[in-house]
Amino acid sequence: MAIATVTESCSLEDFMTNPPEHMEWVDGKLVEKTGITVKHSIVQTRLAWGWKNFITQSGQGGEVAVELPCRTLKQGSRPDVSYLTAELVAQFGEAGALRQSPPLISEIASPTDSAEDLFAKASEYLESGCSEVWLVFPESRRVSLITQSQTLGFNTGDVVSTQLVLRGFSVALDELLA
Repeated sequence: MAIATVTESCSLEDFMTNPPEHMEWVDGKLVEKTGITVKHSIVQTRLAWGWKNFITQSGQGGEVAVELPCRTLKQGSRPDVSYLTAELVAQFGEAGALRQSPPLISEIASPTDSAEDLFAKASEYLESGCSEVWLVFPESRRVSLITQSQTLGFNTGDVVSTQLVLRGFSVALDELLA
């Protein structure tokens, strides 16, 4: 998810109340999410579908969302894939945006994304209530799974498993990125 600055100004509170489509609020400015490719969209759909099927089959409840507007400590973001507990859905289901980071987030790298920016975004999510972040790199066929206490790396042939949220969910990296 690369971003291009947009000149239109908006406060973070305005963003939270009525988040514009395909936009994030970064460092005091609205920015448009750009650089999304077909591969990015397919991986996003596969992961959202996998998480949704898992919560349905396991009975854990909650919801899976794509491009969910949420607030971190400093920004207004739209993670590629998010899992919300049933409690968060009940509390914020009618809000314009979630007032915290969801407990499980995935960001899927586009060719124009920098790894440095994605890892900084993961840190921001973790500082804002998220428990687990998956950074998915389709071009290099890798996943970094990050929690407050660890960073795990996965490659071709590996199976990626949730660590703290949606315990028991796993997916073969080769299937996710096929």
